[in-house]
Amino acid sequence: MKITINGAAQTVTGSQYLIEINGSKLLLECGLFQGKRAQTYEQNQHFSFPPSKVDALILSHAYIDHSGNLPNLVKQGFSNPIYTTPPTARLADFMLLDSAHIQEADIEYINRKRERRGETPVEPLYTIPDAENVQHLFKRVNYNTEFEPVPGVTARLVDAGHILGSAAIVLDVKENGRRFRLWFSGDIGRENLPLLKDPILPEDVDYLIMECTYGDKPHRDPQLAYDELRSIVNDTIARKGKVIIPAFAVGRTQEIVYSLNTMMTNDEMPKIPVFVDSPLAVNISNVFQEFPEYFDAETSKFIREHHHPALDFPQLTYVQTLQESKSLNDKHGPMIIISASGMAETGRILHHLKNNIENPNNTILIVSWQAPNTLGRRLADREPLVNIFGEQYHRRAQVATIGGLSAHAGQNMLLKYAKSSSSQLKRLILVHGEPKAAQVFREKLTENGIEPILYPSQGQSMDI
Repeated sequence: MKITINGAAQTVTGSQYLIEINGSKLLLECGLFQGKRAQTYEQNQHFSFPPSKVDALILSHAYIDHSGNLPNLVKQGFSNPIYTTPPTARLADFMLLDSAHIQEADIEYINRKRERRGETPVEPLYTIPDAENVQHLFKRVNYNTEFEPVPGVTARLVDAGHILGSAAIVLDVKENGRRFRLWFSGDIGRENLPLLKDPILPEDVDYLIMECTYGDKPHRDPQLAYDELRSIVNDTIARKGKVIIPAFAVGRTQEIVYSLNTMMTNDEMPKIPVFVDSPLAVNISNVFQEFPEYFDAETSKFIREHHHPALDFPQLTYVQTLQESKSLNDKHGPMIIISASGMAETGRILHHLKNNIENPNNTILIVSWQAPNTLGRRLADREPLVNIFGEQYHRRAQVATIGGLSAHAGQNMLLKYAKSSSSQLKRLILVHGEPKAAQVFREKLTENGIEPILYPSQGQSMDI
């Protein structure tokens, strides 16, 4: 078996791993690399292998850094099955169409600038029709159901606990008279998160390909984040203000909605209106509600006992139209508005911030990491003046931040994951982690007697 690391190598974006086994080519993931514009376009456009020669693909979950280059792969000739869980297939349908819309819009903007400079136009990485062409290739496989993606490989998907339908990929391989197990972690979730079941830990593993995004950082107990959210919301309600939450459409929005549902149901906060105002988040939340069997025991018990869904309750409105979104500006009194994008760079959240940022009774609640130079980062840094749509606003609203909501495993959980397979492990391959995180985590692994450890570079191949 030969493994080539084609993405998420010494970085946290663009996951893609090519396995050559028994004369077949099996691809794990096909994520979109995200970085500087020119580098991004070049790396995503060109594959190190002919897509038409790939015999099958297995997708761990729907996040764009794992699935986002599938339309380009199909556009360039891939036409074989994409094995994944039913929720991932549904989520990916929406997310790839949304990504294609962004690709088209970005290129339209670039081409206007190129035209003014007398330069020839460029094509988008892929288009909405290209994204639609992916959908018929999904082959849905339930957790713990064996399938044979290529000859000599028996595969199954196990719950990774990261987002709805996320999976680790287990490959039991027969090659040249020998048998061994390769386990690919995908993105590892956390224990005791809202909604989702805990990650399944590896067992009987010979070779482990494992993410290490937060290899240098333990996470706080999720209960502390819940308590912080309740306190911030109640303080804002006491001021008769609005809570404005920029939140990613997949995962974070649903976790917050479920937490608010729980708080209102248990009389931990007043029953005030809650609005989810993001077309993608609305679609994603509907997908979550299609698959309640994927929820954890605590959530399932909540649904049974209170006789309403985890992601729907009387005070909650999923905003469908632009007119409904605009009408929120005319509403007064305590309320919560959750809207995309998560870093407050695009989308309807900008309008809600513009209309609420100068009221000191309101709270802007930051619930995820904010990249440098984004509006979300400037808000998190509590800058007194910010630009929105090219106009300057005084930030008089209070700003609160909540850590500990990450859906990625922290250092402690990553170590637990690796140690569970250490008894027969022949090699651990670290991916999906920046150099600092990987180095700290490698030291932790070595302290616990886990080795040899590889941290491959982009394009590096290895034989197993």
